[in-house]
Amino acid sequence: MSRMVEGSIILNKCECLHLDSDGPSWAPLYSATKNNRFVDHDVPNTSKTLVHWYLQLSLDLYKGENGYFKLDDCCYANQPILICPSTPTPKHSLYLSNLDDQKFLRFSIKYLYLFKKSVSSDNLKYSLSRVLVDYYPLAGRLRATAEDEQKFEVDCNGEGAVFAEAFMDITAEDFLQISNTPNRSWRKLLYRVEALTFLDVPPLVVQVTNLRCGGMILCTAINHCLCDGIGTSQFLQAWAHITTRPNLGLPITPLHSRHMLKPRNPPKSSFTHPEYTRTNSNDNNTIDMVKFLQSQPLVPTSFTFTTSHILHLKRQCVPLLKCTTFEALASHTWRCWVKSLDMSPSLKAKLLFSVSVRKKMNPELPLGYYGNGFVLGCAQTNVKDLVTSNLYHGVKLVQQAKSTLNDEYIRSVIDLLEDKSVKTDLTTSLVISQWSKLGLEDLDFGEGKPLHMGSLTSDIYCLFLPVIGDFDAVRVLVSMPEGIVEKFEYFMKDFWDKEDNADANGNGYHGEDI
Repeated sequence: MSRMVEGSIILNKCECLHLDSDGPSWAPLYSATKNNRFVDHDVPNTSKTLVHWYLQLSLDLYKGENGYFKLDDCCYANQPILICPSTPTPKHSLYLSNLDDQKFLRFSIKYLYLFKKSVSSDNLKYSLSRVLVDYYPLAGRLRATAEDEQKFEVDCNGEGAVFAEAFMDITAEDFLQISNTPNRSWRKLLYRVEALTFLDVPPLVVQVTNLRCGGMILCTAINHCLCDGIGTSQFLQAWAHITTRPNLGLPITPLHSRHMLKPRNPPKSSFTHPEYTRTNSNDNNTIDMVKFLQSQPLVPTSFTFTTSHILHLKRQCVPLLKCTTFEALASHTWRCWVKSLDMSPSLKAKLLFSVSVRKKMNPELPLGYYGNGFVLGCAQTNVKDLVTSNLYHGVKLVQQAKSTLNDEYIRSVIDLLEDKSVKTDLTTSLVISQWSKLGLEDLDFGEGKPLHMGSLTSDIYCLFLPVIGDFDAVRVLVSMPEGIVEKFEYFMKDFWDKEDNADANGNGYHGEDI
């Protein structure tokens, strides 16, 4: 963040606040100079209120385009380096399963952590080199197989992970104020590797950004073709474990072989799979919602659902139906998303969500399995039924979609993906990925758990994120078109307003505004 710009802000008819590098100072109105901005409230009376008010005013001054807080550039004292495994590792080609190398997963999962106190970068680099001995595919490079250029594998060559160090003139408290909604300037917090193709980007990129206050921001980009959310959490916890307990073995040993998820010979897809379509299918009547969304200026929006919010959301499910937090929140978000986009009533809307297969396979995948161990559940219905029914309808569809995911169905998915013309059907689908309940927020490199954990970026795909300090709460993050985002926010919070009205009538509940 830039230092406070010099200038003055007129507070009321007789006083103004001067802003300069030494902080705020009061002066009569006649001494105000350039860069004046009028505000429509009076000077706060107490010093505590004044500090909070000044902080908020400072943030307002640094809002960039679209009204979002814009970060300054990072200062790199040195070029990024490659961190290689500390001891020799197996050199071989690692087979990726059909669940790993779907086109849908050809991107990196980008995490952002904010810590109040920084950890020595030398310690982090040393422990990273040690953990890469066990997680050696992350030090390799992705490539196409010799037999099929559409099929990927990992060249486990020990080339190393990218590690960058930087400094940014911002405090942890400053960043925490704006941490709920990522914007484009946040990308400065992760070193950008110059690469011609996705295959040229190392599977693991790390940047540690030290802050003015002594805190740090840790950003990681982990190639999704190598692992899923459970795998990324497992790796990060292993890295933290070696940093804080260098003489103790890892709590979970990663198992890299993917052969238990190989397709059958011959492949046998025995189910219909509405979560997929084929690239050569030409349905001129189909609306491609992804293309529409990506053609629009997108605005990130975030909602924190507390335990009370979730409880009252479940009560909207009439007749009463026992459901999980994910089922209720996913159904609510899907319904609001569809309503806000004004989709045709006859159109078929889909909700795609990740479901772990680790305990659904027969036999179960072993503990530590280090690959993508999930398939997509698919709830579908026509738009009219979804938006005119209450939450019950959506919850039932999500539950039905989950109930079909047994061993035979999962094997059918794996076999289906042998056909490289098959792709994830995103045309009228909302995709939800759950990052909460994975333990991502418990990461501790020795100086305490994070003040904030979330995504470095926001996209049209929806994330369910953990909330620091409240295990049962969920933060929903998604980007919506600029002209639609207010409508989406209205629908998402509408039931809170109804609860607030009920509270006014004496039910004892107070809806928490975001």
